[in-house]
Amino acid sequence: MLKTVKFGGSSLADAQHFSAVRDIVRADDARRIVVVSAPGKRAKGDNKVTDLLYLCYAHIKYGVDHESVLSMIEARYQEIADALAIPFDVSAAFAKIRSRVKESPDEDYLVSRGEALCAELMAAYLGYDFVDSYGTVKFRLDGRIDLPATYTAIAEAFEASSGRIVMPGFYGAMPGGQLRLMARGGSDITGALAAAALNCDLYENWTDVPGILMADPSIVKDPQPIPRITYSELRELTYMGAKVLHEESVFPVREMNIPLNIRNTNDPSAPGTMIREEFEEDALHSEPYFITGVAGRRGYCIMDIHKSHVSAKLGVVRSVLALFEKHELHIEQIVSGIDCFSLVVSTEAVKPYLFSIMEEIESFCGPDSVKVTDGISLIACVGRRMVFRPGISGRLFATLGENDINIRMISQGPEELNIIVGVDDRDFEKTIRVLYNSFTRKDQPL
Repeated sequence: MLKTVKFGGSSLADAQHFSAVRDIVRADDARRIVVVSAPGKRAKGDNKVTDLLYLCYAHIKYGVDHESVLSMIEARYQEIADALAIPFDVSAAFAKIRSRVKESPDEDYLVSRGEALCAELMAAYLGYDFVDSYGTVKFRLDGRIDLPATYTAIAEAFEASSGRIVMPGFYGAMPGGQLRLMARGGSDITGALAAAALNCDLYENWTDVPGILMADPSIVKDPQPIPRITYSELRELTYMGAKVLHEESVFPVREMNIPLNIRNTNDPSAPGTMIREEFEEDALHSEPYFITGVAGRRGYCIMDIHKSHVSAKLGVVRSVLALFEKHELHIEQIVSGIDCFSLVVSTEAVKPYLFSIMEEIESFCGPDSVKVTDGISLIACVGRRMVFRPGISGRLFATLGENDINIRMISQGPEELNIIVGVDDRDFEKTIRVLYNSFTRKDQPL
């Protein structure tokens, strides 16, 4: 058994969290690949180390004294090292950073030191080998990660190690040797790359939440964590606005069919959320609810194009879609009928081109009418257990009606993995709460 474990910044904020991470790693001998972020906030009002490093570079760029900020960051690492008696020379590490910044200020290098120093500290604390992502995570010239080269480099570094390594997340190297940062949250990608490169049995992503939640906790009070979710369900929820893992941080392990487990550093005994390509049928029967989660996004408009017998006329829909493609506009949903079809698009994206598109539709399509309704939210109920189960759609529509929520649009894919409804923006949060409560009340079995 071999596991990659990734710890986010909230799990590494101070010495107490470092100690908790060590206990988690030591509790399972299979946890031999550790990937870390930079230390996060210690309390409300505190600063993430990465944010301080960006601030430090801004001071350098605009000729403002940056030493006070850099010293503040150094004190964070020194405090952790002193409290845990970690055999790592923090002062020497920061002397090197100061020298490098003075010689050649580089934003990516400076900001990457948050993860790099955290990984070196953790490696010394655990007695693991430090493997720098600079030499193992490879970018192509176009800025995308070179997966084959990265997998080979990580595998070789692991093979040359003691079999227990710590890697920093968030950065890698371009073909010419220039250090390059990933987007924020890139440590999740590094963890997935390490797990895939070493064909691990499991990738554990440790954070400060009990797993992926069934709904946004800022909308629904204390939503239930999702015990099991497929990669397809996760993709649907993420696309519909759920604040979970970025698709790039999932792709490497999904491609290798490696399970991903979201765990809580503050409650290590909790099982968290398990993500797999699919689950055995007996696992499905143990799921507490018929839906997996509810998520949504505001800011859409519906364009209704009416033309008599449009469904029988060839090329009309294709021509309209070509107009949106010409303006590089993404269409979220298409709903059609005998005499009309409707397109759902982002209001902000379509706004500069709206009148132009409407004029072009009028000129070649000759519609009976074109109507645009703004202020629409899309909300999805996602769940693999909804397939072929009578009553799910009925409960959804009846519940919204009982709560005076007007449905402006309905869409369901052939795989029956989700049901999407369009509602007025003013009903956005209410709809999510109503749907969540409807499907999580155990006194209403289907």
